[in-house]
Amino acid sequence: MSNPILLDAQAKMKKAVDHTLHEFSAIHTGKATPAMVENVMIEAYGSMTPLKQNAAISTPDARLIQIQPWDVGLIKAIVKGIQEANLGFNPVPDGKIVRIPLPEMSRERRQQFVKNAQQLAEQGRVHVRNVRRDSLEALKKAKLPEDETKRLEKDIQAATDKAIAEINTHLASKEKDLLTV
Repeated sequence: MSNPILLDAQAKMKKAVDHTLHEFSAIHTGKATPAMVENVMIEAYGSMTPLKQNAAISTPDARLIQIQPWDVGLIKAIVKGIQEANLGFNPVPDGKIVRIPLPEMSRERRQQFVKNAQQLAEQGRVHVRNVRRDSLEALKKAKLPEDETKRLEKDIQAATDKAIAEINTHLASKEKDLLTV
């Protein structure tokens, strides 16, 4: 039977890994993906909302993102939101759609993206370690028998090691993608 403290720790660590992987998807490798702009906040109808709630985002080819808003009146807000997000893109309004041509990636830009990926990975690892710390504190407060406490501490450490290894594996893969010309 698994302990609720261990199950909670594993669930939180999985969330931390998933969040880190989602953040990785926003770093582009020169290939266009909707994830690069879907969370850009735009002002729509008096409030700030993510772009993906206001438009269809597609990638007709590897170097172009195309955004088709549900309401054509949002085109200016979409262009402004993308420019303010400071992603290094230059959106081009084109009738009822917005096109974002991806610039060619220079070596310096690739290195900068690798640094960003490393920072995101470190944030993910820190979050996983914080979950481990909180779980160990909860375990001490639970006042379980000593042998069960030791076993659960080992299980929590094993889950931590697994989550950090997963983040590191994905970081290595992302770095390879970013540095491949």
